[in-house]
Amino acid sequence: MSLFFFGEKRPLPRHIFITGASSGIGRALALAYASDGVRLSLSGRNEARLNETARLCRDKGATVSLFLFDVTDEVAARHAITQANTFQPLDLIIANAGISAGSFGHGESETTARAIFDTNIQGVLNTVFPALDIFKSTGGQIAIVSSIAGVTPLAGCPAYSATKACVRFWGQALNARFSPKIRVSVICPGFIKTPLTDANNFPMPFMMPADKAAKIIVNGLIKNKPLITFPFMTALGARLLALLPNGLQLPIIKKMPRKES
Repeated sequence: MSLFFFGEKRPLPRHIFITGASSGIGRALALAYASDGVRLSLSGRNEARLNETARLCRDKGATVSLFLFDVTDEVAARHAITQANTFQPLDLIIANAGISAGSFGHGESETTARAIFDTNIQGVLNTVFPALDIFKSTGGQIAIVSSIAGVTPLAGCPAYSATKACVRFWGQALNARFSPKIRVSVICPGFIKTPLTDANNFPMPFMMPADKAAKIIVNGLIKNKPLITFPFMTALGARLLALLPNGLQLPIIKKMPRKES
C-alpha cells in the first residue's frame, strides 16, 4: 500500500471493514465505498438491517461479507476483523458503532450512561486494537467516529460527550504515535439524520443527510486528514464554546436542549 502524508491523497481502499454498518453513518459509508472491485466487510447487531445494507452495496458492484456481533464483545470483534483480513488484506477499518441516549428514547439514566460508556469506548478499543495488530506489519488506515459533542461537554448528553471526547483524544494520539505507517483519522460529525437523531425531540441546527456526511468523510480519509469535523458552523460553534472560560461556558451549556431522563 502506498502511504502519503497529510495533504496528499492516498489510493482508494479496496477492502474496508465498517462497524455499525446496519444504519446511519455506517450504512452511508458502506454505500459511498461500494463499487466494482471493492470488498466491504460490514458488521452490526441487527441482522435484517445489515442484510439490507449488504444488498444495496452488492447492487453497486461491491463484494460484501457480513459479521453479526456486538462491538462490546472483544473476542467476537477480534475474530471478525482477523477473519476479514484473511479474505483480502484490509486497507481501512472504520470504528463507527456507537450509541447515545437517543438509542433508548430518553435521557441519560445511570443504566443508559453505563451502556454508552461500554459501547462507545470499549467498542472502539475492541475494533482498533485488532486493526493496529494487522497494520503494524502491512500499513493501513483507521478511522474512529467521534462527534462534535466530544469537542465541548454538553449537559444534555454528559456520558455521550465524555465517550466521544475520549475516543477523539485517543485517536489523535494514536495518529501521532503510528503515522505515517498507520494513519488514524478521527471523525467529528455534527447532527446527521440517522435513526439516533430521529429520536431527538429538540432543534438540531445544520442537520445533514447521512449520504452527504459520508461523502465528506470519504474525501477527508482520502486526503489523510487527522481530524474530519463538520458541518463548518456547528464545528466552529463547538470550538468557540470550548475556548470560553468556565464562568461563561457553563450558562450556555445549561441552556442547551436535552432529552429528559
